[in-house]
Amino acid sequence: MVSSSGGGRGRGARRPICLLAGSPHGRSKGADPVLVAALAEAGRPRPSVAYIGAASDDDRDFLRFVTAYLQRAGAGEVHLAALASARADLAEARAVIERSDLVFVSGGDVEAGMAHLERHGLIPLLRTLHGAGTPFVGLSAGSIMLARCWVRWTDPDDDTTAERFACLALAPVLCDCHAESDDWEELRALLELTGEGVGYGIPAGGALRVDADGTVAALGKAVPRFECRNGRVAKCPDLTPS
Repeated sequence: MVSSSGGGRGRGARRPICLLAGSPHGRSKGADPVLVAALAEAGRPRPSVAYIGAASDDDRDFLRFVTAYLQRAGAGEVHLAALASARADLAEARAVIERSDLVFVSGGDVEAGMAHLERHGLIPLLRTLHGAGTPFVGLSAGSIMLARCWVRWTDPDDDTTAERFACLALAPVLCDCHAESDDWEELRALLELTGEGVGYGIPAGGALRVDADGTVAALGKAVPRFECRNGRVAKCPDLTPS
């Protein structure tokens, strides 16, 4: 059972979700203003952060890098909810997630990250916390994990083997991150599989804010949009920051 006291809970309303693309080669030493605003959703100074690094197999070097990134933006203590190791303490991971002011889902491989969450039965907990008002922030693959679904190929050399798989669906959108170099090929494939709807290509250094009512806003940079109509994917006008 999830307590309504402590952490980011007890507010009775879902908080906006911030989906960050990050920058694969970024090494900025300053605070990311988009992340500063996302952390402010916790409603307290220097909020504690539960770090879910399942998509990178709990890589400790990446954890140290992202911890510094979070703390430059105003985070307090950052604790790893370890899930990837066969020796991972699931009870401790759940406790870290439940007691933190904000949950941060980090980058890596979307399918691997979702597999760890599914294997440990953590998806219902994360959905419950989101519904109770805990803020969530994603980075790169973590942003995609927070969205509706993603795409994989059973045979990477055969486009006909593409298939969807479910993600957390805390943010009711389809998105990809920093895939400008291939013109958002995977996002386009995902939209073709869904047969309808809009997908958002979050560029490096940009972000998407998804409110509880499904309203979407670009942060930092213009976000390319694509729409599938009658089985065909077309580029739409970019979503621009207000």
